[in-house]
Amino acid sequence: MQRGKLDDLRAFVAVAQERSFTKAAAKLAVSQSALSHTMRELEERLGVRLLTRTTRSVSPTEAGERLFHTLAPRFDEIDAELAAITELRKKPAGTIRITATEYAADAILLPKLARLLREYPDIKVEIVIDYGLTDIAAKQFDAGARSAEQVAKDMIAVRIGPDMRMAVVGSPLYFKGRPEPKRPQDLINHNCITLRLPTHGSLYAWEFEKGGRELRVRVEGQLTYNTTAQMLSAAAAGLGLAYVPEGLVQPHLAKGRLKRVLEDWCLPYSGYHLWYPSRRQPSAAFSLLVDTLRYKR
Repeated sequence: MQRGKLDDLRAFVAVAQERSFTKAAAKLAVSQSALSHTMRELEERLGVRLLTRTTRSVSPTEAGERLFHTLAPRFDEIDAELAAITELRKKPAGTIRITATEYAADAILLPKLARLLREYPDIKVEIVIDYGLTDIAAKQFDAGARSAEQVAKDMIAVRIGPDMRMAVVGSPLYFKGRPEPKRPQDLINHNCITLRLPTHGSLYAWEFEKGGRELRVRVEGQLTYNTTAQMLSAAAAGLGLAYVPEGLVQPHLAKGRLKRVLEDWCLPYSGYHLWYPSRRQPSAAFSLLVDTLRYKR
């Protein structure tokens, strides 16, 4: 059906509902004369009178009543469906890809995303564990979760977690017959479980600070991993010292499975941030995710 003919039928339904050209014209935002002309053309095209007009009122004829009861429910259904589609457009939906370290994903992202995903079933989040400084644009990620020191200068950074500390830990079995390190330099005499970073293929240097003095110690050991969870498991098994986020080791320290050393050299630093390129028009889903993850003191 041509658009004009459909508009004529909508105009007829309005007149039949209102029983008034004045009210129907106001509802349709047209003049009374234009509406009256439209009704006459519709009746001529159909070859049947649809409306009975008097100086005081207008009412549907028998044919008009039949057409009205056929059209009105269908137009209501169309309007309802269009409203639903509009609401769907406004409803947050889509897939968001995030690159993050293992600890950031478990300790920061997951607890906050759990509530978001339950409330918005049309939002999907893909989290890829990566310890490298990923080029999120080239790898088609929407955002990354890293400590503030790792965020590139040209990126938007939103704080998503509290300040953090690292911890050097070993098991009672490992320390049996070995002196505990008293300063970072002592680590060269210990079997340290190292972390290999994928960005440059090098081993991560353990970072320490005390009294304004900063040290980076390139430790060595028999075991090397590319994730912190395995480093912690190896330390708990007595295979060496691990340098991991403080929050990750708390349960093990509480139960005596691990012992912490060099605590006074591990100062707090800025916690995790969500970083992403500048977006002129972020999707509703992405904006909602950023607000959900934002750290609120």
